[in-house]
Order: sequence, then structure tokens, then C-alpha cells
Amino acid sequence: MGVRKNQATLTAQEKRAFVNAVLALKANGGYDPFVTTHNQFILSDVDNGERTGHRSPSFLPWHRQYLLEFEQALQAVDPSVTLPYWDWTADRSATSGLWGADFMGGNGRAGDGQVTTGPFAFSTGNWRLNVNTDSRTYLRRQLGTGVAQLPTRPDTESVLAITTYDAAPWNSSSTGFRNNLEGWRGVNLHNRVHVWVGGQMATGMSPNDPVFWLHHCFVDKLWSEWQKRNPTKTYLPTAGTPDVVDLNEPMKPWNTVSPADMLNHSGTYTYDTGY
Repeated sequence: MGVRKNQATLTAQEKRAFVNAVLALKANGGYDPFVTTHNQFILSDVDNGERTGHRSPSFLPWHRQYLLEFEQALQAVDPSVTLPYWDWTADRSATSGLWGADFMGGNGRAGDGQVTTGPFAFSTGNWRLNVNTDSRTYLRRQLGTGVAQLPTRPDTESVLAITTYDAAPWNSSSTGFRNNLEGWRGVNLHNRVHVWVGGQMATGMSPNDPVFWLHHCFVDKLWSEWQKRNPTKTYLPTAGTPDVVDLNEPMKPWNTVSPADMLNHSGTYTYDTGY
């Protein structure tokens, strides 16, 4: 069973192992299908129709399974690797260690937003974007441009204090913990981080930026924390709800796991600390 750690506590060796596994997955053709899958669901998930990965109750279990699939793909390269998480309530600036040349690389340059430092810079020859909306094949970022500030700890605690998982109409206008964490309502947590990073992270092809996985790992950690604080609360809706995934319904594209299957991750991975 793996332990997912805060990226800020990783050793130099752990950082290298994670980066090398990501690069190897990219080189063997295993990375880009994750980008394609995410973009397909971003495009198809709509408030007034079928929705699975976003704008819906299954946002959290869907991404939990998605992260697991990616983590297992990395572990096929290097069994020692687990997904790290980025606590954006603590590491809040463009100069934090997360953006170092030994890990995620830095901000995009002025003009075209191209990331020119770190292992995912286009100039390394190891990170060409093959799933994209235009001819630009380099990773882009514009840290702090689309929105000035990342979510704070008080912002996050205010969302963790919401005790109902989700509510009708089960979309981006819903009250409840899920939609406030996803960011369509309230203080805006998950969505705001995508916009703060900018570049590919502000598109449906956001997994083109490897920081995507660290961001969503922290979102998953926050869901795990909410589950600990609310042991009598569970996933909603439970049955008979049009256009969304009920508790025991299978989730696309896997069709082998339901939200119920994703509620307890303790047999597969744990987090290094509580929130």
C-alpha cells in the first residue's frame, strides 16, 4: 500500500523518481491517453445532460479512479512511485519549491507562456504536447495571471465544514460539499487552482501539465478529510437520478467501478498526514 506525500517533503531522490516515471510514461505512449480521456469528459459533461467527471456528484469518485489508474501506470515503470500532492493553501507562490527546475519547472515566459525550465520544458525534447487545441506543442503556464490568489486554508476549511455531500439539481449550481470543492459555487477551490496555473491547466487538456496530478491528489486528500469528519454522511444521490451517476452505478469510461467502490481508499493508499 502506497503513502501519498506532500510534495514539499519529498527528498531529491523521490522527486527524481516521480519525474522520471512521468517522462518514461510519456515516452512509451502511456501518458497522452490520460489527456485525451480527461478532455473528452470535460467536453461531454454538461449541466443539463449526462455528466460524469465534472459538474456532477461523481466528480470526486471519478477523479479518484482516474488518479489510481495514472498512479498504477507510473508504478508499472517504477514500483516505488506514488502520487505526491500540492497543498496550495501552504505553497502559494510562483517561487515555491514546487516550481523548481528539479521538479515541475517554473512559470511560462512572457509573450507565449512557454515553460523554459525544468524537466518538462520543450527544449529538453522530452515533453511534446500531442493532444492539443492548436499547433503549439510546448507546455504553457501563466501563474497568478487568470486569478491572483490561490485558495487559503480558511477558504478550504469553510468548504470542509459543509456536511451534505451534494444536492439537487446535481450540477454546477448545486449546494453541498462536492460543488463547493469543485469550485462552481462559493469560495472556488479546485477550479480556481486550474485558472491560477493557467496555460494548459486552464483547458480540458489540463493533464498536459504534470502539476495536474499533484493538484487533484490534494483535492482527493480533501475529500478523504471530509469523509473522516463526516463518518455518517455518504455519497449522494443514491438511486434513480437522471443524467448523473448514482451511488452504485458504474462510471464511464471504465464501467467496472461505481462511486460506492471508491469511497474507501485505505486498502490501496493512504496520505502522510491529515489535513
